[in-house]
Amino acid sequence: MKHFYFLIIFFVFQNSFTQEFTTEKSTFSGQIGFFGAWINNESRLSNQFTLKSEVGLDAFTRRYGDGISFDVYAPVITVEPRWYYNLEKRGNKGRNVHNNGGNFLALTMSYHPDWFVIKGVQEDLYIPHQLAIVPKWGIKRNFGKSDFNYEAGVGLGYNFMFLKQYGYMENRGDVLLDLHLRIGYTFKSSRIKP
Repeated sequence: MKHFYFLIIFFVFQNSFTQEFTTEKSTFSGQIGFFGAWINNESRLSNQFTLKSEVGLDAFTRRYGDGISFDVYAPVITVEPRWYYNLEKRGNKGRNVHNNGGNFLALTMSYHPDWFVIKGVQEDLYIPHQLAIVPKWGIKRNFGKSDFNYEAGVGLGYNFMFLKQYGYMENRGDVLLDLHLRIGYTFKSSRIKP
C-alpha cells in the first residue's frame, strides 16, 4: 500500500512540474528580407498549429533576353496555416521557443492583386493578379531572449496568373520555387515575460 501512495504522489508532483510548450496564443510582428517587407499576425489554432495572416510588399524582378529588365514591389496578401512539430522537444532541451521559435510545415497561399506597383524608371509596368499555393518547410528562431527573430523556409508549389483580363488568350501557371530568409521583430505577444 505504501508503494501505491508513493506512485500516486510521484505522478502528481511530476505532472505539476512538467512544463507544456505550445504555440503562442497570438503574435504581431514585422519582417524584412531580400525580397520585401511584411506585417503579420500569427494566431493559435491548437497547441501545435497556428494561422499566419500577412500583408506586405513582395519584390519582383524580370529579366528578358533582349536586355530589358525591371524591378518592382507589389502588394501581397498571404494566409498560411503552420504546424510547429518540434516545440515540445526544443522546450524540453531548454531551447528558446517563445514567439513560436521552432521548425514548421506550412501551406502558403499568397495573392498578388493588381492594385499598384512601386517601380523604378519604366512607367508601363504591372504585376498581373496571381495566386500561389506552396507547401513549405521552415524554421523560426529568436535572437537570444529578445523579440528579434529570423525565419527561413523553402517550398515548391504552383503559381497561377490571371492573364485574360490583360488581353492574353489564356491564363497561365508555373511551378514556383519559394525560398525566403527574413529578419523580424515581434511587437506584441501573448507570452508573459519573466
